[in-house]
Amino acid sequence: MKLSRHLDGWLFALLLLAGAGALGFFSTRYTHVADWTANGRVSLSPQSRAVLAKLDGPVEIVSYASPQGDLRAEIGGFLQRYRQARPDLGLRFVDPQQDPAKMRELGIAVDGEMILRYHGHEQRLTELSERSVTNALERLIRGNDRIVAFVTGDGERLPGGQGNADMGGLMDQLAQSGLRAVPLSFAQAAAVPQGTDLVVLASPTVALSAGAVQALVAYVQDGGNLLWLRDPANGDLGLTPLAAALGVQVLPGVLVDGSGAALGLDDPRLLAVGMYPPNPITRGFQLATRFPQVAALARTGAGGWTATPLLRSSVQSWTEFHPIDNAHPSAIRYDAAAGELKGPLDFGFSLSRLSPSPGKREQRVVVVGDGDFLSNAYLGEGGNRALGERIFNWLLGDDALIDVPRQGVPDRVLRIGQTELDIASIGFMVLLPLLLLAIGGLIAWRRRRA
Repeated sequence: MKLSRHLDGWLFALLLLAGAGALGFFSTRYTHVADWTANGRVSLSPQSRAVLAKLDGPVEIVSYASPQGDLRAEIGGFLQRYRQARPDLGLRFVDPQQDPAKMRELGIAVDGEMILRYHGHEQRLTELSERSVTNALERLIRGNDRIVAFVTGDGERLPGGQGNADMGGLMDQLAQSGLRAVPLSFAQAAAVPQGTDLVVLASPTVALSAGAVQALVAYVQDGGNLLWLRDPANGDLGLTPLAAALGVQVLPGVLVDGSGAALGLDDPRLLAVGMYPPNPITRGFQLATRFPQVAALARTGAGGWTATPLLRSSVQSWTEFHPIDNAHPSAIRYDAAAGELKGPLDFGFSLSRLSPSPGKREQRVVVVGDGDFLSNAYLGEGGNRALGERIFNWLLGDDALIDVPRQGVPDRVLRIGQTELDIASIGFMVLLPLLLLAIGGLIAWRRRRA
C-alpha cells in the first residue's frame, strides 16, 4: 500500500512536469489573446477589423521615430493589435537624426511620424490612435481622395454647414476616410468640372436655372454619378428634365405611416424603417432609420437604368393629399376617393447602368424622397449616419467599404454627473469600509462564541 502511494505520487509529478513541458512547447508556436471587456474594449474595434479584412495585399508602415526613449516601443505595442489581425502589415523604424536632409525632403517634422504605403498609395500620420490609423487605411483602400461636388446657390443643404438642415456632421466624418466636399455653383461654372467623382443635389428650395438643370442632365448623360435628395414640400423646381433622364417620378402628397404610433412616433410624417428591400447598399444592414417629410417615388422605366428599390414604407402607409394640422398630426385618414395611394410605397431608388463614359465601367445614381435624414438634426437618429455612409461609398464605387461597421464600443467613455460621483465617493470611502468593519466584527464575535 505504501509503495503504491509512492508510485502514485511519482506518477502525478511526472504527469505534472509533462503537462508543463507541453504547455511551454506549444506556447512557443501558438498564441492566443483574449479580451473580456465589453465588446473587446482594449482590442481593435469591429470597424478596424472590417477595414483590415478589406485589404488585398501587404501594407508597409515606416515610422520615423528616434531610438531614444520609449516612443518606438509605444508605437510597436500599439500597432501590434493591427499586426495580430493582419500579419502582412509590416513595420519598420527609421532614425530621423541619421539623415536630416532626407527628412526635410520627405517633410518629416514630428518625431514618430508614420507613412503607410499600400498599392502605390501612401498616407501620413502624426497621431497615434485607432481612429487615425483606421481612417488612413480606409483612405488607402480608396486609392485617391474622392471629390464630391455639392450643388449650391439654390437653397441646398450645405456640406460644411452646422445648421440643423445642413450636412456638415456627415461630411466631416466622411472627410476622415478620403472624401473631399467642394461647392458647385452653376452661376460660376457652366458644367460639372472634370475629375468630379460625385455630384450631390441636396434638397434645393428655389427653382434652379435652366442652365443649371441642363448642366446636371448633361453630367448624367455623360456617365456622372449623382445623389439626389428630394423633399415633398419643395415641389418640382424645374427639375423635370433631370427626373426624366433618370426615369424617376415624384408622386404627389406627403408619405405618412400609421404604424409609427406603435413605435412612439406621434407624427405620422416621420417614417421609421427597419426592413429594407434587397439592395447592395443595405445588404446586411440591420439598423432602423428615420425619415421626416418623405415624398414617394415611382419608376417610369426611361433611360436604360437598372432600378433597385432602396427604401420602402410599410403597408399602413399612404400618400396624404390633405393639409396636416401640426397641432394634431395624427388626425388624418386615408382617402382613396381623393386619389391617395396606399402603401407599401418606394421612396428611395438606386440606379445603375453601363457608363457612357469610356473611363468608367458603371454609372450609379441614388434618389431619395427625403433629405432631412442626413441633416445634422436627424443624422444621429438610429442608423441614419451608417446608411448615409453606405450610400456615399456605393455611389463612389468603394464597394469594399459599404459594410464596414461604424458603431463604437459602449464602455470606452464613462459619463457620470456630480451627484453620481458624490454617491460613488461616499460609497467607496465611507460605506464600504464600515461594511468591512461590520463583517470583521461579526466574524470575530462568532468565533468567540464558538
